[in-house]
Amino acid sequence: MIAPRLLRACVAPGLGLGLLCSLTPVRADVYDEVIRQLQTSQPLRAREQAEQHLRQHPQDPQMRLILAQVQDAQGRTSEALLTLEALAASFPELPEVHNNLAVLYAREGRLDRALMSLQNAVRTRPDYGVALENLGDLHVQLAQQAYSRASQGAPALRRLSIKLDLSRQILQPLP
Repeated sequence: MIAPRLLRACVAPGLGLGLLCSLTPVRADVYDEVIRQLQTSQPLRAREQAEQHLRQHPQDPQMRLILAQVQDAQGRTSEALLTLEALAASFPELPEVHNNLAVLYAREGRLDRALMSLQNAVRTRPDYGVALENLGDLHVQLAQQAYSRASQGAPALRRLSIKLDLSRQILQPLP
């Protein structure tokens, strides 16, 4: 399974308010406040405020993405997945949603779903650096699993041992 730190979720402010504000005529400070509450260990307050905002603006994609982050921070990963899956169905053109889905799928060990989500993110925005990096990390993780399985069948093969070691080094967190 991929360690959560290896795949990076899109932080909602990185969505670019210009893109999403055209969909939602709401002041950016609402988003900033919910994110600030989440970052200052007030996830309950962040969730309440996000849900209150969504009662007035139920289709707001940026707040729905933020809500998924809040849900995940509260350990409600299954709710976060449902929120993101619904958001992806409503706004399939938003690569950040697909990227964040991939992070949660990978964390759960659902690497096939993570791969599909990252491919969707890159398909919708071919220059999306975070998703491309995550896609590379996922491919390395899949390669590592394959090398590990292959070495069980042929433990004496030095090249498999070297490849397995190199893949582990690649996936080490950077300082």
